[in-house]
Amino acid sequence: MPYGSRLAAAMTRRLGRECVYTPSARLALYLALRRWCRPGARVLMSPVNDDVILFVVLAAGLRPVQAPVSVWDGNIDPAAVPESTWRSVDAVLTTNLYGMPDRVVQLRRRCEELGIPLIEDAAHAIGTHVDGQPIGTFGTAAAFSLSKHVAAMAGGFLAVEDVRTRRELELLRDDLLVPRRLRGDLAATLRPLARSAVRTLHLVRPAWRTMRRLGLLERDDFRMALHAPRLSDRAREAPSLDAYEPWVRVDLHDFRSRHGALVRGQLEIRMAGLDANLAHRRAGVALLSGTAWASPALREPATHDGPLPLFRVPLLVHDRDALLERLVNHGMVSGYVYDPPLDDYAGPEFVEPSPDPSAARWFASHVLPADPLLARRITSALTGEKATSARPSALAPSAAPMTDTRPEAGPRITPMSPGV
Repeated sequence: MPYGSRLAAAMTRRLGRECVYTPSARLALYLALRRWCRPGARVLMSPVNDDVILFVVLAAGLRPVQAPVSVWDGNIDPAAVPESTWRSVDAVLTTNLYGMPDRVVQLRRRCEELGIPLIEDAAHAIGTHVDGQPIGTFGTAAAFSLSKHVAAMAGGFLAVEDVRTRRELELLRDDLLVPRRLRGDLAATLRPLARSAVRTLHLVRPAWRTMRRLGLLERDDFRMALHAPRLSDRAREAPSLDAYEPWVRVDLHDFRSRHGALVRGQLEIRMAGLDANLAHRRAGVALLSGTAWASPALREPATHDGPLPLFRVPLLVHDRDALLERLVNHGMVSGYVYDPPLDDYAGPEFVEPSPDPSAARWFASHVLPADPLLARRITSALTGEKATSARPSALAPSAAPMTDTRPEAGPRITPMSPGV
C-alpha cells in the first residue's frame, strides 16, 4: 500500500477528493508547484504569508508575484490585481490566511478564463467551507497541514482531482522523502504532549523566556533571516528542494522525513478528534467576533453563518507588537505573524513586488492572530491591557494607497510555530 494511505483515505472521505499523504504541508505544496508549474513560471500570491511558503515557491524554480490584498483579511483582492498582472502570471496560489477563505470563486473564474492552475494553500483552512463546499476542492490541487488544527508536529496532504494524478504524485513524493530518524519520530510524537503539559501547568511564560534566553528559537523576529547572498546563489540550482532546504526546513526539520508507524498512529488519533476540535473553535470565533477588535471581514461571516477563520482569529489592534509581548505575561504566545509583507522582506531580487503594497503593510502590522480555543483568556487579557481596535486612517477603494500607520512598540516577540 502507498505510504500513509490510511491517513490519506481519511482525508479523502472528508474532502471528497483524492489525497496524497505527505510529512508536511510544505512538501505537499512543493509537489503541487512542481507538477503544475514549469520552471520559471510566475505565481500570483499574497505577500501576507509565511516566509517558508516563499522559499517553497523559490525551491520549485518559480517567480513569486505579490498581489494586492484586502486590508481586512490579508488575502488576495482579485479586483485590485491589474489586468497586466493577470495576463503575466502562470498560476495562482491562495493563502486562506488564518482560515479566512480567499475569494476563491472569483479566483477560480479568472484562472479558468486564463487557462492557468489555481493551487490552494489550505494549511490554515481544514473545516472551512464556502457556499457549502470545502476549501481545498475549488482549485487544481490543495495542500493541507495537520500541524495546525490538530496540533501535531507532522503530517500533511495534497488533494487532487483524480486517481491517476494521485498516483503520479505519490511517486514524486516518494522520490523526495528521506529515511526516518528514530529521534525525529520521537520528537514529532512527544512535542505536542510537552506543549500541552506546559499549557496545563501554566508554564508558558517561564518556558518561553528560557527558550529565548538560551537561543533555542530559529527566528529572532517574525521573519527568519533571509541570508540574501546565499539565497541568490541557490537560484542557479532551482528547481531543487535540496538547495533550498536550509530555508524550507525552518521550524520543521523533518518536513520530508518518512515518519514511521508511531507518528502516523498518533496522527490518526488526532484526526479522529478533528470535528470536536473544530466545534470548539467555532465557539471561540463567535466570542471573538463580538469584540471591538474584530474587523468587518470577521464580523459579517459570524453574523450570517458564513465561513469562519477557524485556525486563528485576526484581530486588528494598535500597538500590536507590544501587546504580543504582554500576552506572554498572561501565559499566551501568539505566533503566525507575517510581518513585514514578503515583498518588503525579500525585495525585488526574489519577488515581484505588489503594485499596491499599502493594504498588506497595514494589515500585517496591525493583525493579532488569536487562538479561538483561548478566546475567553485572550479577551480578558486584551481588555486588561486596554487594547484599542485599529482601522485604516482612510478607507479608500482596495487598490488605492493607504498609509502604514504602524506605531512604535517594544521588542518584538518571536513567533512560535509548529511548522507548516
